[in-house]
Parts: sequence; C-alpha cells; structure tokens
Amino acid sequence: MKKIILFLALLSLVLLLSACSGKREISDLALVMAVGLDKGEKEGTVKVTAQVARPADARGQTGAPSGQSGEAVWTVETEGTSIFEAIRQMSSMSSRRVFWAHNFIIVINEDVAKEGIGDVIDFFTRNPELRMRTWVTVTPEKASEVISTVTSLEVIPGEALAKLFRYTTISNQAPRTVIMDLLSAYLSESTEPLLARLAFETSKIDNKAPDKGAQTKQVVLAGAGIFKGDKLVGTLKPEELRGLVLFREKLDSGVAVVSCPDDPSTPLSVELTDQSFNVKPKYKDGAISYDASFKAHIRVVEAGCSLDLSDEKQVKKLEDNVEKELTSQIKTTVEKIQKDYGADVLELGKVFQNEYPYEWKHYASSWAEIFPSVKINLKVGAKVESGSLLYKPTTSGKKEKEKQ
Repeated sequence: MKKIILFLALLSLVLLLSACSGKREISDLALVMAVGLDKGEKEGTVKVTAQVARPADARGQTGAPSGQSGEAVWTVETEGTSIFEAIRQMSSMSSRRVFWAHNFIIVINEDVAKEGIGDVIDFFTRNPELRMRTWVTVTPEKASEVISTVTSLEVIPGEALAKLFRYTTISNQAPRTVIMDLLSAYLSESTEPLLARLAFETSKIDNKAPDKGAQTKQVVLAGAGIFKGDKLVGTLKPEELRGLVLFREKLDSGVAVVSCPDDPSTPLSVELTDQSFNVKPKYKDGAISYDASFKAHIRVVEAGCSLDLSDEKQVKKLEDNVEKELTSQIKTTVEKIQKDYGADVLELGKVFQNEYPYEWKHYASSWAEIFPSVKINLKVGAKVESGSLLYKPTTSGKKEKEKQ
C-alpha cells in the first residue's frame, strides 16, 4: 500500500513539471546584431534597418558552401509610421522570428535625433528581449550604411561597431553610453542624455593596391551628441571630449601634446596615467558652485627636442605646460556646454542633489536656467613620473662626436 501511495505521489509531481513548450531553437531565430534608424522616404515615417547574422556563414570563409551565400549578415530595411510597425513588417520577409536579445548597438541618424528620440527610448526599453547594456549612438551618416559597413577586424559589422568602445577609456574619442544610461538621463530631473557619435573616415588601405593609399571608408568614433530632453542640440569633436568625459567616466589613460620646456616651437607628447578627477559642490548664501580637481602622472612618450628629466627646472616647466594645456581644454569644453547648449551632460545637478538633497528640492524645477551660469573652479595638477628610464637628453651620437 505504501508503494502505491509513493508511486501516485511521484506521478503527480511529474504531471506538475513544465514541458518545453516555450523553447526557442536557434535555427528558428533571426538574430539581430545591429539596428539603424533613419527618416523614411514618406513624410512622418521611420526607416528601420536590421542586421541579422547568418550563423552558417559567419565563420570567415571566403567561399560559400552549397546552400549558403558566403555573407556573414543579412541586412533588411522597412518603413512605418512607428518603429514597431516597421519592425513588424520584417516578419513578412524573414523566414525566422526576429530576435533582439543579441543586438550589439542602436545607431540613430542625427536628423531623427533632432526631431526627438522619445519614441526610440520608449520602444527599446519596453522590449523585454533587448539587453539594457546595448550601445546607443548617433551619426550624421545614413544609419543604414553605418551598420552595413564592414569595419575593423570582425566578420559581423554590428560586433565591430560595439567593439569600438572597448578602448575608449584610453582613446577618449567618445562617451560610453548604453540604453540604461540613456534612459536614466532621460528620466533625470537634471542630467541630459549624451550619446557617442559615429562617422565615416577614409582610412582603410587595400592590401592589393597599397600604393593608392587609403581608399575605403571605415566607421570611426567621432565625438559626442548632446541632447536637451529627447532632442539633439549639438555635437562635440573628439578633441573636445576630455573636458566632458572626466565628469562622467573614469579614464585609464590619455595623451597631451605641449611645447618643449626650452623650445616653444617644438611639440612634445606625454601620456597621462593614474588620472583622478573629483567634483565637490558648494552652497553658500543661496549660490551654487563647484570645486573640480584633476590630477595625473605624466610620462614623456615622444620628444622632438633635447630633454633632460634630471633637470628640475625643465621638469617643472614641462609640468606647468601640461597643466596649462589641460586647464584650457577642460575650461573650453565646459564653457561651450554651458553657454552654447545649456544642457547638463556634466551631471552637476546630480552631484549637487547627492550632497544637498534638501536644498535640491528648491532648485530642481529651475535647474535648466541655473546650470549655464554655475561657476566651476578648476584646479589641475600634473606630475612627471619618477620611474622613467630616460633621465638624459636623447641626442645623436654623431653630434656628440663632432663636439669633441
């Protein structure tokens, strides 16, 4: 009797187990790697371009086996009055279900961004399949062309675009913004959205005709797009980003080009390491201001002049030159953001709110008017690394022989 009861109990548990009714075979899915958004041909429409991987062809072979195209991706575009309508039209031309969980990047044309990306944010944050770590960018080019251009060393263009952000903490060519950051800034009381910018640059050399030089367009990081609300209001060039990215991200390295200590007409390149940046808000007599400090070690990486790092005067002059250059770069960018765009992409409102939560309540609704005139006191410190192997000037041995 006990065995019968045990058997019935086990049988009831088996019946409660869920089946694989919700499973998704990879062979039934169209895996989206990148998506581009442009204005449609018809007024009031949006063009959605999706890049879908061909798993059987994405192995880098040059020839196409029987039944395969040899192309790593299949790119398709559709138009609709909304993003959802355009994407739904893809189902009529795809033999597989469009699946978004593997999407690397969303590229938005700047004409679309200038009219507003509120619907873009809404659609892609509501999509349960899309990862919130997906990169979001803007481009002055056609987004459909950007996501379709084979660039870098990757087989899948969408993957190549995503990997451009791998070393931005060193190159400082663009901010690192994923859809989670975009949504957070969009919903914030003070912070405005900031997106990386992609553009074409002729830089690739054909190995079969190297004498012709660079002939092929490649996609490169090209600065940042500044938003106010959901609309693009301006852009920054890559060389203007140091003064902006410091407020938002931790940088691993950087480069500064200054004048040689004893020869102002000759350039000298230094690498910035161990960078630290701190912003502290101040509130006194109803006035808001900030003390910002930037410190970095510097290492000489290229000198077109005779430089002796054992000479304290030369070292001090070099440090002063670097400090002046960095101060100028940061101040120029901050002033441009405040005066020209009036968009708090520096996250100063959030910093003040964290330090003075009660006082912030009185300024939250008027922060957009306050931000352009907020004073930022900047202090920059640069110190030559003492561990350098080069303590004596790099001079030609032939010249030394001539002096003898």
